Amino acid sequence: MMTVRLLSTAVLCALALVTAPPAVAQRPSAPTLRIDAAQADSFARAARARPLPRTRALRITIAPQIDGRLDEAFWREAPSSTEFYQRELNEGVPATERTDVRLATDGISLYVAARMYDREPHLIVPGEKIRDVTLSNSDHIALIFDTYHDRQNGFVFATTPAGIEYDGQVIREGEGGGAAVAGQNRALAGGLGGFNVNWDASWTVATTIDSLGWTAEFRIPFSTLRYQTGAAEQTWGLNITRSIRRKNEELYWSFIPRQFNLYRLSLAGTLEQLTVPTRRIQTITPYVLGAAQTTYPAGASRTTTPMEFGGEIKYGVTPALTLDLTYNTDFAQVEVDDQRVNLTRFPIFFPEKRPFFLENAGVFSAGTPQAVDLFFTRRIGIGDNGIAQPILGGGRLTGRVGGTTVGLLQMVTDAPDAATDGQSFTVVRAIRELSRRSRIGAMAVQRMSTRESGDVNRTYAVDGRIGIRQEWTSDFWAAKTTTPTRTGDDNAFSGRVAYQTNVWNHSVRATQVGGDFNPEVGFLSRPAGFRQYDLSLLRLVRKPEWPWFRQWNPHVNYRSTYGLDGFHQSGFIHLDVTEIEFANSARFGPEYNISHEGLQQPFEIAPGIVLPVGTYQWGTVGFDYQSDPSENLWVTGRFDVGEFWTGTRRGGSGTLTLRRGATFSGSLTGEYNDVRLPQGNFVRTLQALRLNYFFSPRIFVQTLTQYNNQQQVWSANVRFGWLNTAGTGLFVVFNDGRGADGFFDWRQRQQRNVFVKFTRQFGTGG
Repeated sequence: MMTVRLLSTAVLCALALVTAPPAVAQRPSAPTLRIDAAQADSFARAARARPLPRTRALRITIAPQIDGRLDEAFWREAPSSTEFYQRELNEGVPATERTDVRLATDGISLYVAARMYDREPHLIVPGEKIRDVTLSNSDHIALIFDTYHDRQNGFVFATTPAGIEYDGQVIREGEGGGAAVAGQNRALAGGLGGFNVNWDASWTVATTIDSLGWTAEFRIPFSTLRYQTGAAEQTWGLNITRSIRRKNEELYWSFIPRQFNLYRLSLAGTLEQLTVPTRRIQTITPYVLGAAQTTYPAGASRTTTPMEFGGEIKYGVTPALTLDLTYNTDFAQVEVDDQRVNLTRFPIFFPEKRPFFLENAGVFSAGTPQAVDLFFTRRIGIGDNGIAQPILGGGRLTGRVGGTTVGLLQMVTDAPDAATDGQSFTVVRAIRELSRRSRIGAMAVQRMSTRESGDVNRTYAVDGRIGIRQEWTSDFWAAKTTTPTRTGDDNAFSGRVAYQTNVWNHSVRATQVGGDFNPEVGFLSRPAGFRQYDLSLLRLVRKPEWPWFRQWNPHVNYRSTYGLDGFHQSGFIHLDVTEIEFANSARFGPEYNISHEGLQQPFEIAPGIVLPVGTYQWGTVGFDYQSDPSENLWVTGRFDVGEFWTGTRRGGSGTLTLRRGATFSGSLTGEYNDVRLPQGNFVRTLQALRLNYFFSPRIFVQTLTQYNNQQQVWSANVRFGWLNTAGTGLFVVFNDGRGADGFFDWRQRQQRNVFVKFTRQFGTGG
């Protein structure tokens, strides 16, 4: 009952405290530019032909007050960047609202003043007041700095009218698994290689909304960035993007074609004559944690009240190379995993969420994300059952040495029980950028028992990417593992070729994994010993003369997996020729999917329901949809109906989200699968309720309650956070887990705990 009262209190407080944003005097709307296909093509060609823009930062002696008012006299003297062009909705067309961005520096920090003019300020969409929120649902301004000027890697800083802090690292122009800046999901980011939204730096921003639109003022300390050593005056890559959400305009200072996004640093402009200090980052971040943990074995209860302390040290060996040390690493404040329904015979990928492992995760990324990850940090300190194991400590060295990106990670975990060894994990990584959009890299991963048992596993890999102009990309990786008990084929490799323009997006990939390939500190989406072929064909059709329409995306995806003996293990064909996206980001699309599964041994799909050895093929009709995600009430989901193995399946999933201004949001997610087979029938369901209240961009309460009938587990998580800088601060976390037969039908308690954690950063940078 305690959990129910907590959740009820959170709901009532949120609803009671919600207030509407202040009204502003209305002004006439900006005229909408009507163009036809020929004019649209002309605008796009003209924008692509523009020379890359250049700017510089004004040198100042007195730092501005970061209040979002932009009333310091020197801002009028700073070089102004005002020419912005649309990536969306109409590629290459000039912006309908004016944007003015200026930069300044005092040699310690980089300052940004941005004025986003708007004729209808009462229609500005502020977004939720939480760090690293999804930017695509609101107005926003974002900058990317290519500090090494290698045209591939950079740092993103962004904010919304609500004044939130949004930052992240870009690796390899965002290619390799990351999502676009407008749609990044924090829970799924970080370990995927392209963009890491979980990188949290120490910087400040303030915003204001007035009768002219809205403003943003940034202070970004140089110590929070990484850049080349040696030269006091440097040239960086720079691009700036602004979103006007109600118009669905996405604007760029250095024009980006619609098939790319902010991460396309090879198309970025230039920040010239920037004076940078040789100052290095030096921070200490200790924590203290108190907890009350109760478990309920065999109907009894056992309570422990541990008190722990630990922390991290961050030291800049050079301005381009950073050493991180951690002791008694703890992640009690991290949000829990989302529960999932699994109707396959293969493992589900759960993303990394722990901050220490998410920072600089892109440096250590190699392989094919979520299919053959050659290094997967969740293998460190988390058992196969999802239970955390003690991490004694370790260190990480990342950054640049000359023109080479380097990474070294060493972590040691304690033995969770007498029957299990402690483990030592070592990763060495090097990446060399060859030219624009091209690179080559190497990596070695080792897991070794801390006892003298000789238990060791190693993975060696090389990977690379070749970019030809802007349209063609080819990447590859090859790896080998060594395991004392395996002497067969322990090699794996993959190659991919992709072609991408503003009207076509195609790719083809081939992968082979040997039967004894065993990356114990990686992730395989299926047992080793297979060949897999992937093909994707997509056409983008635009009608710029239709103001309500964004694009039609007919596409076909094909995947087949064969055993090394030639047996057809799995196949999937996705046919979608009617998917439509509207100008407001709503979309819908009926589809038809053909699935193939080959069983060489019986598969127990549900308790007591066993599918025999054989070959199975079936077709399914699906329908997915999404309403406008910037609205206060929006919905997303899908339905599926058709054959399934030897019988049928009906069901789907959906999420209903409610927002009230920038302070409150709640969502209800449901999934239902009714499976009827000759061998037996079963139903799989999942329910999840999220409630969020944001007192300010740094003070929040979040709750997540879930029930999954596949595991028959009900869980509740309540998190209060009062953030300081770089993700540090005070956290109060309550978790409750129970066996259950329904969302409100609980059985025995399994565990309950309360954590109070305080962490504080001291020093310079972040």
